[in-house]
Amino acid sequence: MSGDPGFWILQTLNALQLSMLLFLLSVGLTVIFGLMHFVNLAHGALYALGAYVAATFAGMAGYWVGFFAAPVAVALFGILLYWGLIQRMRKSGPMAQVLVTFGLIFALWDLTRIIWGDIAVGIETPALLSGRISLLGVDYPAYRLFVIFLGGVVFAALAVILGRTQIGAMIRAGVDNDDMAACLGINVEKLFFAVFCVGCALAGLAGAVAAPLLSVTPGMGLDILIPTLIVIVIGGLGSLQGAIAGSLIFGFVQTFGAVLAPQISSVLIYALLALVLITKPAGLFPAKGA
Repeated sequence: MSGDPGFWILQTLNALQLSMLLFLLSVGLTVIFGLMHFVNLAHGALYALGAYVAATFAGMAGYWVGFFAAPVAVALFGILLYWGLIQRMRKSGPMAQVLVTFGLIFALWDLTRIIWGDIAVGIETPALLSGRISLLGVDYPAYRLFVIFLGGVVFAALAVILGRTQIGAMIRAGVDNDDMAACLGINVEKLFFAVFCVGCALAGLAGAVAAPLLSVTPGMGLDILIPTLIVIVIGGLGSLQGAIAGSLIFGFVQTFGAVLAPQISSVLIYALLALVLITKPAGLFPAKGA
């Protein structure tokens, strides 16, 4: 098995696909934390909301309508959430934020159950991406390659915005020292609000992307919470590099561990997490101000 190049290529693609899905979800959460110092455990619930919105619109008008509607709808919900709750909790300290957003997970869970019910909802893969593509001698589902491509595009776009634009410089200044950034004339409050909405939109996008791969259920936001937190802790809080590094590490360890050492695969990622926390408590690539 291990001597077949096709095996390694297939598992590498599987690992990349899982990594990019986790990256889409974790990058919004880690940027929100890095800039706002706000622990939003309900980010996974927003991801589930995005999946349900995508499924609803896809059922009415096709997959691509749902794909674009999900991040917009979740960002709009994020605006309501910010003005109604997040803004009030920003100065409350991490423990209060954890408790409130943890309760918000179950509130949103029940909300999705009331609206969409308990039965799992599925989305058909779009016709454009329903086939398989031969890559390095391996036939691989086109939709999973699309997930890898989309993750790479989002990473590149965020890298350019955060590293090459004035808005990115303002965000980095806010992450490093929000008080000093405010003294320099940066409207930190508006920056917080915009970043929170972008983070919510990324959660909705991740839900729309994941919907054809996974069953859309009320509990999917809770299921993804632990892997996302592991990605952020390994990669480091508040940095784009940390989000992509943590996602790749999680994806490759989980995928190759499942096929090469299935007896211990479930504990490998936790052992790696413990090793990172012992050697680098702030993660591999933490933001300077995190």
